[in-house]
Amino acid sequence: MAAVLIDTNILVYAHDPGEPEKAARAIEVMDYLQSTQQGRLSVQCLAEFFVVATRGRRPLLAEQDASRQLDLLSRSFRVLDLTPMIVLEASRGVREHGFSYWDAQIWATARLNQVPVI
Repeated sequence: MAAVLIDTNILVYAHDPGEPEKAARAIEVMDYLQSTQQGRLSVQCLAEFFVVATRGRRPLLAEQDASRQLDLLSRSFRVLDLTPMIVLEASRGVREHGFSYWDAQIWATARLNQVPVI
């Protein structure tokens, strides 16, 4: 069983009532990854989820609810830390592959933690 790094979009879709089909599919994927213990989260994706879910005129979640979700997510999945090596590898992803920095950081987190799928 290969590990899978869950991207921020999946976390957001799972909480978006305006996109019921995407929400249902995101929940299905997350349930599967949790039950098989294949799912991984990065610190970056948890932080991005909180920001996206609580911002704007019509936030998806109140800050307190988003905080509760962060707690549940961090207890449900292995969370991969952000390290100096990840930052260095992300900078290589920017230079050599033309990634945006934040995408490169997700790529580097997966790469350095031997997670083959994002």
